[in-house]
Amino acid sequence: MDEFDIERPADPDLDDPVLIEGLPGVGHVGKLAAEHLLEEFDAELVRRVYSEHFPPQVTVEDGKTTLACAEVHAIRDAGHDMLVLTGDHQAGDGPGHYRLADAFLDVAGAFETDRIFALGGVPTGELVDEPDVVGAATTDEFIEELEDVGVEFREDEPAGGIVGISGLLLGLGERRGYDAACLMGETSGYLVDPKSARAVLEVLQDAVGFDIGYDSLEERAEEMEEVVKRIRQMEQGAAPSDEDLRYIG
Repeated sequence: MDEFDIERPADPDLDDPVLIEGLPGVGHVGKLAAEHLLEEFDAELVRRVYSEHFPPQVTVEDGKTTLACAEVHAIRDAGHDMLVLTGDHQAGDGPGHYRLADAFLDVAGAFETDRIFALGGVPTGELVDEPDVVGAATTDEFIEELEDVGVEFREDEPAGGIVGISGLLLGLGERRGYDAACLMGETSGYLVDPKSARAVLEVLQDAVGFDIGYDSLEERAEEMEEVVKRIRQMEQGAAPSDEDLRYIG
């Protein structure tokens, strides 16, 4: 296989679409948010990106295998056209992240995108009941716009910057002339966090201009609340019941 093999199953006409990225990361916040968008809207697969920079593996579901890849879906008739980038993997090394980010920006360019939202989580190291959304953006004007919809911009946070595809979509995107921002929901960093994903989506909803429901994310959040409750019980020294242990396991 070549460095990249990009399938193009569809080429719809989109009106000034925004690119929304949600790949695996802290708390799976970005991935959960992106997948929820695809569940809520009538999305069309437009690109499938295979690359030697992904881990050398296939996923297996009901015995059927699928080679590691990333997918881009188009969403229309949602108030604003969107391209949603998601998948199960990021690159395995630094150069691979750069090359993949460039490939994703090429896809955005082919659809004449000029604005990018990368979605992810920012770790707090502790359980968060009401997560805030922390942001970073490429221009002062974009920062002011996002502050108006509730995004917090904090000095020196996230500590160490933004790594992986999310960071490079901002860094490389700015060099190509894109307005780009990263929206990061506060999360513990050691649990899958649908509550943080919802917080990010609520901000994105106001920033982009679409309307969605949150029932499925709310159900997942309630399930995680039960897990968190049991973790807190164990942290406080309360022995969980056999039923609790079965649930966590």
